[in-house]
Amino acid sequence: MIKELYEELEAEKPLTRFGTGWMSGVLALTLAMMALFSMVSLQYAGWLSVPEIQNILGDTGQRSLVYFFVITAFLLSCISLILRQNKLFGLLANSLLMLTLLLGSMVNLGATKSNVSFGLDWFVLNLLLTGIIFIPLERLFQRRNQSVFRFEWRDDLLYFFVGSIMVQSLALLSLSPSNFILLHASLNNLQDIVVQQPFYLQLIEIMFLTDLVQYWLHRILHQVPFLWKFHAIHHSTQAMDWLAGSRMHFIEIIVLRSLTIIPMNVLGFSQTAIYTYLIIVYLYSTYLHANLKFDVEWVKPILATPRFHHWHHGIEKEAIDVNFSIHFPILDRIFGTYYMPKSKWPSAYGIKNHPIPSGYLKQFLYPFKKN
Repeated sequence: MIKELYEELEAEKPLTRFGTGWMSGVLALTLAMMALFSMVSLQYAGWLSVPEIQNILGDTGQRSLVYFFVITAFLLSCISLILRQNKLFGLLANSLLMLTLLLGSMVNLGATKSNVSFGLDWFVLNLLLTGIIFIPLERLFQRRNQSVFRFEWRDDLLYFFVGSIMVQSLALLSLSPSNFILLHASLNNLQDIVVQQPFYLQLIEIMFLTDLVQYWLHRILHQVPFLWKFHAIHHSTQAMDWLAGSRMHFIEIIVLRSLTIIPMNVLGFSQTAIYTYLIIVYLYSTYLHANLKFDVEWVKPILATPRFHHWHHGIEKEAIDVNFSIHFPILDRIFGTYYMPKSKWPSAYGIKNHPIPSGYLKQFLYPFKKN
C-alpha cells in the first residue's frame, strides 16, 4: 500500500490534472490527517497541545476545527472516489476520518499535564495557514513550473513537522541567553524608554536590530567551516518553494533564534510589537523562499524579495556568500555582499556537486561526521 500511495502522489501530470480526482483526493487525505492529529492533540492536550492555542481556541474551538476538517475531508474524498479510477486516496482519507471520530468518542484525556508539551496542534494550524496562503499563490504566480510534490518534498515536510511539534522546547532554549542577560544586567531605564515608543517605531526597530544580528550570524555561518556544515543543510535544497525554508538543522535553529531574540527581548519592546514581528518574520521568511515571480522594482532597494533571497541559494559561483539579510538589503549594500543582476534568476539551487545526503537523519548527523 505504501508503494501504491507513493506512486499516486508522484503520478504523471495527465493523471493529476483538474477533473481526475487527484487534487480532491490529496486534499481529502491531507485534511483527514489534520483531523486525526488535531483530535489526538485534543485528547492528550497536556502532552501534545501548545498552551497558547488552548487559551485562544478552548476545547469548543478546537473540536469545531476538527469537525470542519472531518466534514471537508469527507466531501472531498467522495469527489475523489467518484472521479478517480484508483480509489486509494478516498479510502485512506475515510479510514483516517473513522479513526478520528472513534478517538473523539473516547474519554477526554487532555487533563493530564506536562511541563513541556509537543505542539501537534500547532503543526496542524501552521501547515493549514501557510499552505492556504502559499500553495495557491505558487500555483497562480509560479516562476518555475514545479509540482507541489517536488523533489525531496517529504524531507522538507518532516523538517516542518519537527520544527512545529518542538515549538515550545525551541522557545525555551532560544530564550535562555536573553533571560541570562536580563538576570545579570540592570536595563530598567532603557526598557522604560523603549516600551514607551509608538508601536510602529518599535516594530521597525525590532526588524532592523534582529536583521543586523541575523546578518552577521548568517555571514559567520558561511565563513566558519564547522558552522557551515550545519548551515549547509539549509542550502542543500534543490527546489525553492514555501516549504524549503523549513529545512534547517536543529542546532542552527537554536543558535539563530537565541541570538536574534536577544535585542527584542533584552531591550524591553512591548509584547504586542514582539508577537507582531514574530508573525511577520515567519510569513516573510516563507515568502522569500517561495516559488514566486513577484519582482516589484521600487520594493527591491527597501525590502528583500524572493529574487534577492533566491540568489543567496543559487548554485552559480556569483551566488556564493551574497544577500545575507532577511528584511533590509541595505545591510548587504553597506557591507559589500549585495548581488542582484537585473531581471535574472539563478539557474539552479543547492550546493555544487550536492554533497549533502538526502533524508532527515542523515542530514542531522552530517555536521558531526568527518569529510
